[in-house]
Amino acid sequence: MAKPKAKEAVPTAAGRGTAGEIFRQVQAAIEENRGKAGALIRVLQQAQILIGYLPVPVMQAIARDMQVPLSEIYGIISFYHFFTTVPKGKHVVQVCLGTCCYVRGGERILEVMKKEYGIEPEGTTTDGKYSLETVRCLGACALAPVATVDTQVYRKVKPTQVKELISKYG
Repeated sequence: MAKPKAKEAVPTAAGRGTAGEIFRQVQAAIEENRGKAGALIRVLQQAQILIGYLPVPVMQAIARDMQVPLSEIYGIISFYHFFTTVPKGKHVVQVCLGTCCYVRGGERILEVMKKEYGIEPEGTTTDGKYSLETVRCLGACALAPVATVDTQVYRKVKPTQVKELISKYG
């Protein structure tokens, strides 16, 4: 007699959960938001929080269960910077390249990240520790150049400080 297969783990940013549990939680989010204004965006946000990104099977399930075209989901995901269809690293580093930050050295910070960690913007290190994003404004122009690691904001960052800042998260 064949042994039943174990549930396959869904890759997540935090490395937790099984596919069945994730889909149950997504279903709960759909039911909780059904009929409310902005329901689709809320469900996509909750799914991404659960998984860390929005894989195609999850988007397909949401489209089916909310009775919306998959193209509408893709439209929302591609419009809002918050959403991603690729797994992120354990820590997300954002480098501001808005005018103030760029003029005051944001591009040099980005170059250090690329050189020291072998990571391109919108990419993730091979070990999955860091994702690198560029943003147009973090709303802290007077503190330029600005970078963030997860939710921590770093102000007046010098290229020589990048390795020290990142090492706090490694």
